[in-house]
Amino acid sequence: MSAAVAIVGAGVGGLTAALSLARRGFEVDIVEQAAALTEVGAGLQLSPNASRVLRELGLIEALEAVWTEPDAIALVDGKSLRSLASVASGRFARERWRAPYGVLHRASLQRILIAAVTAEPRCRLHLGHRIDGDAEQAIAIITGRPPALIIGADGIWSRLRSAIPGAGTVQFSGNVAWRMTVTRDAAAGLLQPDRVTAFLGARAHLVAYPLREIDGFNLVAIIEGKETDSVWVGRDSEDRRRDYLEAFSGWNTGLQTLLKNADAPTYWPLCTVTDGAWQNGRKTVLIGDAAHAMTPFAAQGAAMAIEDAHELAACLAGSGDIGQALGAFEAKRRPRIAQVRRRAAFNRFAYHARGPFRLGRNIVLSMKGPEALAADFDWLYGYGAPER
Repeated sequence: MSAAVAIVGAGVGGLTAALSLARRGFEVDIVEQAAALTEVGAGLQLSPNASRVLRELGLIEALEAVWTEPDAIALVDGKSLRSLASVASGRFARERWRAPYGVLHRASLQRILIAAVTAEPRCRLHLGHRIDGDAEQAIAIITGRPPALIIGADGIWSRLRSAIPGAGTVQFSGNVAWRMTVTRDAAAGLLQPDRVTAFLGARAHLVAYPLREIDGFNLVAIIEGKETDSVWVGRDSEDRRRDYLEAFSGWNTGLQTLLKNADAPTYWPLCTVTDGAWQNGRKTVLIGDAAHAMTPFAAQGAAMAIEDAHELAACLAGSGDIGQALGAFEAKRRPRIAQVRRRAAFNRFAYHARGPFRLGRNIVLSMKGPEALAADFDWLYGYGAPER
């Protein structure tokens, strides 16, 4: 396919798709409604299945300059701070899953991707353009050439989704995330800079990991929300702050203080996209959150967008027929996405377990050795790894 590919959306998935396609010889236009590319949010986990793709695109050295590779991923009781389980990472991840596990600021990944796209002669970035109405016609006007294929990488509130008959719809997950960063000094004695820690409780959990770029930590506190929380706001309020702090009552007092004193936490209702079609069989396809946004309980949202981008490019490069390539892409990715969704649903249940379920969870985790715990992640983190 020699004609141009248009990507709507310049987030992690869209930029990764642009690079993946360009490296396979495609001409790519990226159309983004924002006048300047700024990443909302703070931290990001890049598990080996995602970093493997970024390494193939030649980005690993730039990532290593800014990220941290934690030595372990730990589950800890949020009340007693008792360790429940720990999976080795760091050098172990590179050896077992054949790629690194890194944590970094979202803005750093965005910056690295933008620099690579800007330096790629087959990519053209068009900022400040909103796609309304007929996407194909609008893109042709913006870019000066009609697209042979349109890739919707425009996130959970995708406008391109309306072009896909039978596509999924957005729904509130029942959970809310509070995202914030804290300094190393504020977290002293509570958070360890060499690991990703998930603190578990009956109605909430808290994920913490180091951010090298700010010499501090990224915190994501996830609590059960109310139906009215499905409205996107992204802003704090006294009522919401009260609900958020109440969800952590009974937790370790140091963690409660850390959450209470964190500066400017942002409020994110967690929405998903229900199962539906991802492509129209002709020239439009969705990737990442636009196709299958999921809850963050498996920390795989960005990773799935990166995998989608890589595998869509491979399907297109291996076929002269766009419709067949899109069908092959969807057929390959659906089982993978379904498996990750199931893992996220399981984690949601396990992380917020109460009563006897909480006790059972702790017993099961205590009985698993390091090898068994690592083996549980082979299907996820080892995806796409070369045979040993």
